[in-house]
Amino acid sequence: MTTRRTTDGRPALPAGRQRRAARLPIGLYRIGLGPLFGKRLLLLHHQGRKSGLDRKVVLEVVAYDRAAGHWIIASGFGPKSAWYQNLRHASKTTIQFGRRHYAVTAHFLTEAEGGEIMARYAPAHPRAARRLCAFMGFDIDGSTDAYRRVGQRIPFVCLDAAPGQHLP
Repeated sequence: MTTRRTTDGRPALPAGRQRRAARLPIGLYRIGLGPLFGKRLLLLHHQGRKSGLDRKVVLEVVAYDRAAGHWIIASGFGPKSAWYQNLRHASKTTIQFGRRHYAVTAHFLTEAEGGEIMARYAPAHPRAARRLCAFMGFDIDGSTDAYRRVGQRIPFVCLDAAPGQHLP
């Protein structure tokens, strides 16, 4: 099956059954099964910039640093993803990581920072990195430089925990 693409070459947002499947983890968080995902996924709460309604999305954690109190996530669908644009509009929000909720502030990383994050992520998660690049339409040779170039084209967000929260 071929992935639908937008005009900028990024994968199109899932629709129909694919959308329902992609949103299934939200229901698992809702019924208390978020810890099943370990430290690989988080539930991001955000507010619709136009509607003002509460929204949720489950995202992969690219990097988690307990000591620094931050999570790094990526917008695989690019800067036009609703959650990404909503965080641009209102950067203070909450996440659920496992069973716990945390107040966070979103900071948008530079292309260079994104490149370095992807260069570190790929060796730690080689299969996931290859699948992500293939899904997004990036042709890579597996080198650190190739992953760095891909990372420069993916919007990364750092979610910084508010001070005083006990982190896992």
